[in-house]
Amino acid sequence: MLVAALLASVAVSPAVFAQDFDADATIRIGSLYEPQNLDNTAGAGQGINEAFNGNVYEALFQLTDAGAVEPKLSADYTVSDDGLVYTFTLKQGVTFHSGEPLTAADVKYSIERVTAETSKSSRKKSLSTITSIETPDDATVVITLSTRSISLPYNLSYVWIVNDAATDITATEDGTGPYSLEEWRRGSALALSRFDGYWGDAPTNGEVIYTYFTDATALNNALLTNAVDVVTSVQSPDSLAQFTGNPAYTVTEGASTTKELLAYNDRVAPFDNVKVRKALARATDKAKLLNFIWGEYGTLIGSFVPPTDPWYVDLTAVDAYDVESAKALLAEAGFPDGFEFTLDTPDYDPHPIVAQFLQAEYAKIGVKVNINIITANEWYTKIYQEKNFQATLQEHVNHRDIVFYGNPDFYWGYNNPEVVKLVADAEAAGSVDEQTAKLTEANKLIAEDAAGNWLYLYPQIVVSAATVTGYPVNGLNSQFFAYDIEKAK
Repeated sequence: MLVAALLASVAVSPAVFAQDFDADATIRIGSLYEPQNLDNTAGAGQGINEAFNGNVYEALFQLTDAGAVEPKLSADYTVSDDGLVYTFTLKQGVTFHSGEPLTAADVKYSIERVTAETSKSSRKKSLSTITSIETPDDATVVITLSTRSISLPYNLSYVWIVNDAATDITATEDGTGPYSLEEWRRGSALALSRFDGYWGDAPTNGEVIYTYFTDATALNNALLTNAVDVVTSVQSPDSLAQFTGNPAYTVTEGASTTKELLAYNDRVAPFDNVKVRKALARATDKAKLLNFIWGEYGTLIGSFVPPTDPWYVDLTAVDAYDVESAKALLAEAGFPDGFEFTLDTPDYDPHPIVAQFLQAEYAKIGVKVNINIITANEWYTKIYQEKNFQATLQEHVNHRDIVFYGNPDFYWGYNNPEVVKLVADAEAAGSVDEQTAKLTEANKLIAEDAAGNWLYLYPQIVVSAATVTGYPVNGLNSQFFAYDIEKAK
């Protein structure tokens, strides 16, 4: 079925718009982000979120495409007066794809998978305040915290509930979502089929196939030749001219949380010097870079926080472009003649182009950039795990991820005790307003420290055949809910 669907094509004509939608349609989604494996606690990469989050696996809560946190597998919950004990009641009638019922033991098992020492989940630290998980009966989960955690429901939206009988799920799954895994052909495609035993509303289609491409041109060509129905995230504005103004296609720009980041290893010289980091920020013409990569699309933000986060402030004036000021700061830092460093650069667009741009920019202040192209797997091992780098490029897709700057053990090694305290105090806040105020202050400090070089915020552009509707447009956390997508007969 997978091969046949991949090879199928749909002729687009005005007549299709008057027809009904096909409840058993195959939705073919084109993406550049193939998962490294199928377990989001095992370094699977952002592609697993796109394919599995909300589609195959569900959590106690779900982050909607609009950015709201809503109950999913949690029917209800209460919080103790001191904010340290959360009691969750599970929805009834929920079964896993294997047919086993959802129980409190599965929730306990799933949370402990994320918080385990061996877990590679970037959200592990966010759940570190959990001291115990009790299951007094099959429908009740009691979580006790060491300190208040105002973001616990939000953080639990990252914990996919897995059947506790499942062991190695790097190539299989057993979730509660509206789709089950039909087939994963590594390097090619991943197929999901409608799960007829789903506890909620049935999907508006019968099957979803994610087809994976290694470059944006091939992906766009697949849409032009009707080999795919939807492109989840267009990576180049040059390609949009093929689709805008063409009635056969729909182009939608949503809100993005994806930041293009020049991350320094703040543990090592010269990036342990704030003046060096600020000099590189001032030597980067970010407006020119954004226009070079995205034309009229995308946003300059001046920090790690996008406008969709509650603690966003416009910090683009901090370390604004000023080459002479950058040279002066380098001299003050002890590098009047500049220095040399290696920039580890992922091999997929737009990172190599961004690296070349930065190389030319920094040459103007005497800084030599040696570009080292690496694969996504190499990036994960060398940069994220081993922290063996000087500087790197990466796109960070997560929503509300300023908290990573409060973790000195994170791969970039930023360690400002004041920021660490603000992030911790914000999580222990008694109100959302208090949390927002503290993280806003942390955001400003991080920008003043030039903890990283936040180059721009990606646009979130989804392009589809005009016969296809109902897909999400914002792409928060790279999630892409497929269950509401409809396709004309």
